Amino acid sequence: MLAMNKFRILGVLIIAIAATVVISSCKDKRSTGWEYAPNMYEHLAYDPDQPNTNFKDGKTAQVPPAGTIPIGWVKFDYPNTHDGYELASTEVKSPLPQTAANFADGKVLFLHFCSPCHGQNGQGDGLVVQHGFPPPPSYSKGQSSRGGAMKDLTDGKIYHTITYGLNAMGSYASQLDPSERWKVIMYVHHLQTL
Repeated sequence: MLAMNKFRILGVLIIAIAATVVISSCKDKRSTGWEYAPNMYEHLAYDPDQPNTNFKDGKTAQVPPAGTIPIGWVKFDYPNTHDGYELASTEVKSPLPQTAANFADGKVLFLHFCSPCHGQNGQGDGLVVQHGFPPPPSYSKGQSSRGGAMKDLTDGKIYHTITYGLNAMGSYASQLDPSERWKVIMYVHHLQTL
């Protein structure tokens, strides 16, 4: 009888140890067991490359309907050519009012996006230049690589250059929306007078 009780206790002990080992080995030590945002792990939305029965062609990623334009997109009908640059010079004017707020915004945008090359005062002495890259011309004293003095650049010429880029300067069309470009131009006109 005593031996039988010892086997039962031993059997229960072995089962308890085995259960503990199984339970503790399956648990991720880093996990709390809580799921904070389950839709991030098991999302309902289709991935762009997944098949989708909601559309006739079976694709999730659809082409926009013909004739539509993205929100905030502004058409700029001047090609990235010298002729487009010259035409923009005569036809394109800033639609923004000359206000202190627009000027202040233009200064902030210029300092963030343009001053690394052009310098804080538009003299072509930015940090990038100090590290050995060729300097852009000064807005007040330099000559444009397209001809003419930098101080004489018009709204259209500057807008064209920001949109398409020039020489070592790439396009800033994806970084600055059209109204931000106009604000920068407002500030560049101030730098042309320094």
